[in-house]
Amino acid sequence: MSAQEKPANLLQQLRDFPLFAGVKDSALQWLIDHSRYRCYAKDDYVFREGDPTDHMQIILEGSFLIRREKGGRKRELGVWEAPYVTGVLPFSRMTHAGADGLALETACLLELHRDLFVEMVNVSYTLVQALVGAMTDRVRDFQQIRLMDEKLLALGKMSAGLAHELNNPASAIVRSSQALHKHLAQTPVRFKQLVTMRVDADAVDEVNRVLFDRIQARSDTSELTLMQREALGDELLDWLEDHDIPQADDLIDTFIDWDFHPGHLDAIAEAIPPEALAPVIWWIDTSLTTESLVSEIQTASGRIAELISSIKTYSHMDSEPSMEFIDVSEGLKSTLTMLKFRFKQKNVSLNKETQPNLPNIKALAGELNQVWTNLIANALDALPADGTGKISVRTYQLRDNLCVDIEDNGSGIPADIQSQIFDPFFTTKGVGEGTGMGLDIVQRVLKRHGGTVGVESQPGRTCFRVCFPL
Repeated sequence: MSAQEKPANLLQQLRDFPLFAGVKDSALQWLIDHSRYRCYAKDDYVFREGDPTDHMQIILEGSFLIRREKGGRKRELGVWEAPYVTGVLPFSRMTHAGADGLALETACLLELHRDLFVEMVNVSYTLVQALVGAMTDRVRDFQQIRLMDEKLLALGKMSAGLAHELNNPASAIVRSSQALHKHLAQTPVRFKQLVTMRVDADAVDEVNRVLFDRIQARSDTSELTLMQREALGDELLDWLEDHDIPQADDLIDTFIDWDFHPGHLDAIAEAIPPEALAPVIWWIDTSLTTESLVSEIQTASGRIAELISSIKTYSHMDSEPSMEFIDVSEGLKSTLTMLKFRFKQKNVSLNKETQPNLPNIKALAGELNQVWTNLIANALDALPADGTGKISVRTYQLRDNLCVDIEDNGSGIPADIQSQIFDPFFTTKGVGEGTGMGLDIVQRVLKRHGGTVGVESQPGRTCFRVCFPL
């Protein structure tokens, strides 16, 4: 960086700024006379994050990159190039730079100290008005960047959760399909043993009756205690060994899983010749194992279909962005499905209380889902991961309003900041964990829908209440 003599054509350079189109030459000449002229070489820092911002900077030539470091990573926010006005502006409350400015080429700037802003008001109100307009545009652009950060942060969390949720059923499908492939390789041997047996049609019907009865009436044997499971296994093993069934140990788990008891095996033994019993028992095991693997694949694929359906419901990919009458409970359900991984991750319990036959409300379902996502995600962030966290979601009608309560048992919001939590960019989270736009989005979406949001908070109970007029 070097200070230089001011070029003779500075007035014309400022006159070429669209921002100064209505400003008199005398005001621009005052700006030139009271400013310093500096040039920054390529790769010089025009300013560093955290530096005091004492000057308004008018970029006359060149450009510089705006870059901010977050969580050890540097992120480019954009490029400012001539003609452009940056730095502190009249009536701005900026005190320190929020990012680094790195010259991409030789950049020449005109810099006016903030102590001269009061004098500037007396010199030219039009000049000040133009600069305030530039500040308003800058705030709007910055808000859009922060809003995009919030959306990307939410999208990143959602994508991570979706990947986590899809990974489990996808892994189950791969595991079960591999086991099924290996299992089916044994089927020809079992089939050959079976077809060489002389079994009449009535006996086959009885075997099929027992088999399909167990398939249709299968109970959830996962609820059996370890002692109950071992006791049933001992009974089945005794029966199989008493009837000279080879490799009886390999059959036990399958028969327990399908809730077979010695009485069911007695019915099969009574219907077929003794020499056919072992092949038939092994054929039943083969059929049940195949049924188990196919069932696991169906369950896992069904879970994936359910997740995809929830995504489509959450984002309303199949519908036009127009207001329609919707069931609030459906949006809450799909949002909770999308955030299910977060509940597991933090070991948080969920309590849902839905009043039946609630009226529908006219809304943009996708936007309301942003409301539920932000409120529930904030509640999750406020809870510890030690298993004591609890979130309650309630829907009910209160007089002429449909209301949704989202309550958590976290440490609460301090009373001195409760009035600020809906302000844009206000956040109590650490760097990289939030942008302070979540609750602002909630408030703006609800305002568009004619709804309201309020909060009651004390240690051990924080409740956000969203209400829509009916």
